[in-house]
Amino acid sequence: MKIAILSRGPQLYSTQSLVRAGIKRGHFMHIVDHTRCTLAVGRGRPKIYYNDYPLERFDAVIPRIGASVTSQGASVISQFEMMQCFTVARSEALLQARDKLRCLQKLARCGIEVPRTASVVAGQDLMPMLHEVGGLPVVVKLLESTHGNGVILAETYRTAESVIEAFQRLGERIIIQEFIQEAKGADIRALVVAGEVVATMKRQARGGEFRSNLHRGATAEVVSLGEQEEEAVLRSVKMLGLDVAGVDFLRSRRGPLVMEVNASPGLEGIEGVTGVDVAGRIIEFIERRHEELRNFQANKG
Repeated sequence: MKIAILSRGPQLYSTQSLVRAGIKRGHFMHIVDHTRCTLAVGRGRPKIYYNDYPLERFDAVIPRIGASVTSQGASVISQFEMMQCFTVARSEALLQARDKLRCLQKLARCGIEVPRTASVVAGQDLMPMLHEVGGLPVVVKLLESTHGNGVILAETYRTAESVIEAFQRLGERIIIQEFIQEAKGADIRALVVAGEVVATMKRQARGGEFRSNLHRGATAEVVSLGEQEEEAVLRSVKMLGLDVAGVDFLRSRRGPLVMEVNASPGLEGIEGVTGVDVAGRIIEFIERRHEELRNFQANKG
C-alpha cells in the first residue's frame, strides 16, 4: 500500500516509528508536510498539490497534526476524504477533539464523567464560575494547549484573576477546571486503536509540579485499567468518532474523569514505557480496513 503521513516533523519519533512500522510490513511510506499542500476545489476531481506537483492517490493517510495548524491540517484531511482516501483521523473528529471545550461538551452530553469545567469571557464576574467548578484552587487552561503549555494552577482568587486577564488580553480562549487533589499529580494515558486499548501508562508529576507531562520531568510506569476506566476510555473515543486516539483521565473519588482525547497522540513515551509497538498496531489496522474495502468492492462488483 501507499500510505501518507501528514507531518511537519519528519525527524520526530512518532513519525519515524510509523515509517519504520509501515516499511517493515512492505508498504510505501511517504511523509507529507500538510502546511505545504495546495488544495484545488471545484468542478472535476478534487486535487492536492505538494511542492507544485499533484499528489497521486494514497491508500491511507495518517494525520499527525500539531495544535498550531489544526484548521489547516483539517482542511487537508478533508480534501483527502473528498478524494475517497481512508484517513485514520477524520477532519471533523480532529477539530472536535482539539477544542477542549467542545470535546468535554460532547463527552458530558454522552454521560461520560469529566472534571467540572467553566468557560470564562472577558469582563465576566469570576466568583460564580469558581463556585461552579468547586472553588479554589482551580486549573486555568488554554483551549488548544498541548504538552502542559498554557495550563496553570491558580491557588488564590488574585492569581486566577491575573492569569485569566493576561490570557484574555492576548485574545486567547480559556476554561477553568476543578483541581482533583486526590489524583496527587498523576494521570493515566490510554492508547486506543480500532476500538481496543492497546497500551496504558500512569504518569506521575515530579515534586512541586501538578502537570504530569513526561517532558516536564514526570515519570511513567505501566498500569492496568479497571473495568469502569476501560469503558470510559473506549466510549470517549467512540463518541468522538476516532479510530486512533490517546485518552487522558484522572482517578478521582467519583471514578475516572476524562481530561482530554488526543486525535494525534505522541507515541514515544507510551511505546518506550510499555514496550508495545503502537505504530505497528496502527499499520495493522490500516491493513484490515484496506482489505475490508477491497472485499466490499469485489462483492459489490
